[in-house]
Amino acid sequence: MKNVFTRLCTGILYIAIIVGAIIGGQWWFWGLAVLFGVLGVNEFNRISNNHHVSNTTRLLDILGAIFLISGIAAYFNSGVSSPLFRAWTCGAFMYAYILYLLARFISQLYIQDGNALSHYAHSLMGQLYIAAPMGLMCGIYTTSCPQGQYFVLGMFILIWLSDTGAFCVGSLIGRHKLFERISPKKSWEGFFGGLLFCIGSAVAGWKLFPEVLAGWNLWLAVGYGALVCVFGTWGDLVESLLKRTIGVKDSGNLLPGHGGILDRIDSLLLVVPATMAYLLAIDLFK
Repeated sequence: MKNVFTRLCTGILYIAIIVGAIIGGQWWFWGLAVLFGVLGVNEFNRISNNHHVSNTTRLLDILGAIFLISGIAAYFNSGVSSPLFRAWTCGAFMYAYILYLLARFISQLYIQDGNALSHYAHSLMGQLYIAAPMGLMCGIYTTSCPQGQYFVLGMFILIWLSDTGAFCVGSLIGRHKLFERISPKKSWEGFFGGLLFCIGSAVAGWKLFPEVLAGWNLWLAVGYGALVCVFGTWGDLVESLLKRTIGVKDSGNLLPGHGGILDRIDSLLLVVPATMAYLLAIDLFK
């Protein structure tokens, strides 16, 4: 009972922080993306290197995550008053990111913390797997549809509803394993339950809030609901595969009752790039 209460309180606080940052505006949301990126990269570094990672490597990778997220966010931020300021800001952050890459490769010459190739690979994977999607999430916030903040809020809600639907249906009637090698508890019944929840919610959002999804039709809403469920499931499985490969149950213990930050944003890490690709495809084929 105590664990359930702890899990519930943590979940409520987690959701409140996300919703508050989304509604708060671009700076608050950028702060949320940076927070997720920094915590995620640091967590990934720790578990992927079996806790044998130097403080220098951690600091450099954290700075790299901040620079990459901020550079991508600045590139997509068409809401700034001056295009020149936007270009300068994006260029400054990407220049800093190039310096990070140089410093990261050179620093390993002076750090004696095990397999250098492994550490290089883990650092760069953390940037690609975690930091880049957080930057793209800021891009979606500032460029998607007429009211980007509400679109992003809807994206999070769809992810949560997909997880809820999969858990409820899978717990009740789940019999056929979805991916037993990686996640023995997931079932096909649960997946389709989450899919129905997700598509139904996307269609309901399209009908109830047409100003948020201006220019979308029913099939675009159905397609997006399916996309969130499919890529959210893959995101969960990818993180489960990484944890099984590394040999850990949870990515960390930052969130009591929920594990680490990667355990909470695993679906998001694939849904965000897929969403960006979906929105760009819609614009391209208009």
